Amino acid sequence: MAPLSEKIAVVTGASRGIGRGIALELARRGATVVVNYHSSADAASEVLEQLTSTGGQGMTFKADVSQEADANALIKSTIDAYGRIDILVNNAGTTRDNVIMMMSADDFDAVIQTNLRSTWLCSKAAVRAMMRKRYGRIINITSVSGIAGNAGQTNYSASKAGIIGLTKALAREVAPRNITVNAVAPGFVATDLTASLPEDIASKLNEHIPLGRWGTVEDVMYATAFLASDEAAYITGHVLSVDGGMAM
Repeated sequence: MAPLSEKIAVVTGASRGIGRGIALELARRGATVVVNYHSSADAASEVLEQLTSTGGQGMTFKADVSQEADANALIKSTIDAYGRIDILVNNAGTTRDNVIMMMSADDFDAVIQTNLRSTWLCSKAAVRAMMRKRYGRIINITSVSGIAGNAGQTNYSASKAGIIGLTKALAREVAPRNITVNAVAPGFVATDLTASLPEDIASKLNEHIPLGRWGTVEDVMYATAFLASDEAAYITGHVLSVDGGMAM
């Protein structure tokens, strides 16, 4: 287990699902974690309660990170509280699936804003502080849909592909200041967002996964924690697929 003691981490969209798992895992490895949420205050409080009950430290912070003022406030409040930010996990995301002929411009814009714009805004705010300290780890949660595309998800696939491009470009910009920027690309993962899929469809999706099963939150959070650690100090601009082999 790569230790993260004395590191200060921010995880966006951390009140549930993959973000929740990442926040808890970073705390378990010793990081102080800022649990960002948009609307699920009770769920965020439960995450904080769980991580502090096992000896972790942190706080919750409400912010719509697709809005510049909120993204800046999240990072500023973290630095005000703890003096710095070492790790940023851009996890906040949403879906509004439909075939392109039925998808509204509002649904396209909403997904781009929540998924891609938030990643850019939070990274921009965090990089300022990381460059002064000459240290930082940024991990962006993208998706196999951003690598291979997925029918009915032109908005989501575009946002996640954009995150991959952002990751690689930013990694080149900040590498001279000892800041790494990587992405984790989950495949199908059992979370609240996928719970509504009919069982027959979920089962059929397994046919496209060489390992023959859906991913778990644990699969993603362990990969993210590794990239956040000093054991990954020589890895940057990389997209780590956690997809059971789907995108091979």
